[in-house]
Amino acid sequence: MDGEDTSPTTNSRFSFSRTSSTGSIPAGCFSSASSAQGSDEEDSDSKPTLSYKDRRREAHTQAEQKRRDAIKKGYDELQYIVPTCQQTDQIGGTKLSKATVLQRSIDYIQFLISQKKKQEEELDSLRKEVMALKIMKANYEHIVKTHQNTPMHGQNLVSDEKKFQVFQNIMDNLFQSFNANISVSNFAELSGSVFNWLEEYCKPQTLRDVTLGILQQINSM
Repeated sequence: MDGEDTSPTTNSRFSFSRTSSTGSIPAGCFSSASSAQGSDEEDSDSKPTLSYKDRRREAHTQAEQKRRDAIKKGYDELQYIVPTCQQTDQIGGTKLSKATVLQRSIDYIQFLISQKKKQEEELDSLRKEVMALKIMKANYEHIVKTHQNTPMHGQNLVSDEKKFQVFQNIMDNLFQSFNANISVSNFAELSGSVFNWLEEYCKPQTLRDVTLGILQQINSM
């Protein structure tokens, strides 16, 4: 009888206590956890990660766009800088093509190079002229200094009239020989006869003899 009295009660208590200790998850809690997990999965699905190929394609597209922007900016600057590119195309008044902009830029650069070369040649010529003037200045200063340091005596002074007379006679003598020996019919004969005249009548010894003769003539008057 002890076994019959205690068996049903013991089984029912055991079953209840087991259920209580284990515990059952309420329906609301289970559904809340399930929805939270599902929202996380949806968020992860809404932002798919790009593959390596897609990232590389996107980077290439951006680089290509930057390159095109840089080229366009370069053409715009050329059109702004080069004077001949600031004009529109005469045919139809349309915007200049890229080929036209490049060609006009090349022509303008070549023009600037030729102008720079011309200016350098002019500058070099001016430098030579300045050097020659400096030499002449130094020579004249030396002559003046020597003339000032040389004692002058009244009886040895030559009047300006006598000096001009000597100069005039020398020039008349040279002109007569020039007029008699120079041909001006054409440039070739002029060049050849001038050189011959210089060699014959303008040598230092010849000029010295002419000058001495004129001085003797003037002194005898």
